[in-house]
Amino acid sequence: MIEGKVKFAVIGCGHIGKRHAEMIRRNEESELVALCDVKPKEELGIEDFNAVFFQSIDELIAANLDIDVINICTPNGLHSDQSIKALEENYHVVVEKPMGLSKAKCERVIYKALKANKHVFCVMQNRYSPPSVWIKDMMRNKRLGDILMVQLNCYWNRDERYYKKGGWKGTSDLDGGTLFTQFSHFIDIMYWLFGDISNIQGKFKDFMHKGSTDFEDSGLVSFDFVDGGMGCLNYSTAVWNKNLESSMTIVGSKGSVKIGGQYMNEVECCNVEGYDMPELEASNPPNDYGPYKGSAANHHYIIENVVDTLKGRTTATTNALEGLKVVDIIERIYEVRDKQGY
Repeated sequence: MIEGKVKFAVIGCGHIGKRHAEMIRRNEESELVALCDVKPKEELGIEDFNAVFFQSIDELIAANLDIDVINICTPNGLHSDQSIKALEENYHVVVEKPMGLSKAKCERVIYKALKANKHVFCVMQNRYSPPSVWIKDMMRNKRLGDILMVQLNCYWNRDERYYKKGGWKGTSDLDGGTLFTQFSHFIDIMYWLFGDISNIQGKFKDFMHKGSTDFEDSGLVSFDFVDGGMGCLNYSTAVWNKNLESSMTIVGSKGSVKIGGQYMNEVECCNVEGYDMPELEASNPPNDYGPYKGSAANHHYIIENVVDTLKGRTTATTNALEGLKVVDIIERIYEVRDKQGY
């Protein structure tokens, strides 16, 4: 159990890394000790942060600073290896989604964490959105009865403003795919609510990104839930100009619910036996990256949960096993895709 302030270092100083750093700075029980990125400091826009800067994780570790937690905010393909490196040096780890690009790599992270007796916090901030908290409570209390059907729709815009030549986004080794980078948050919510899936089938297409990515931009996926009911995931980053929606429709034996909006941030329909829909708190706005938008700006909840867990007040909102399961589901969907030659 940590006494005093929890001391953080952030690896990767892009949009998300700076978001982590800012939320650490705002938390009264946290201290931002160090920042790290392969780019020179003057190119990163981090002048406002009072932290030691390094250009490699090895330099950071060699400095032997007083640090409790390392936040991994680098490209997807680096997450698992850098998490393992931090765990080997006895740091707790906060890792942005996805935890890795394969189930096997995630298993190695979990093995190292258990061996070192350290926490691995997987960042799935959409769990904190008021509609997500509400529907989780509905599922926990079985208000919808037996789950019959679930439809998850994710239709976003990612064009040349996002996939810049020479960058890591869109590459198979560092990005990994549309489901890893854009839509793993929503697959996490689905797994969190309904559990694992089986009997996966799908169709995949690259409509608009043949010159900018190594993988599909759209898919229609169907499956069964291990615990009962069937579901489908329809997704695309080929939407023109701006995001269209992220929605989940749930049909149960005692009612139906649809959570929609651009970022699954609104309850659009609640028709449940003997139940009156309460008024929920307003959702936080999406992360704003200029020409495109991301998921909900809930990272302050992540840092609060890390601090509270390390001080013995609570447990991790998204643990390492859940992070692995999201990667496992995506990997199995992509096995179906790869058999079709995409």
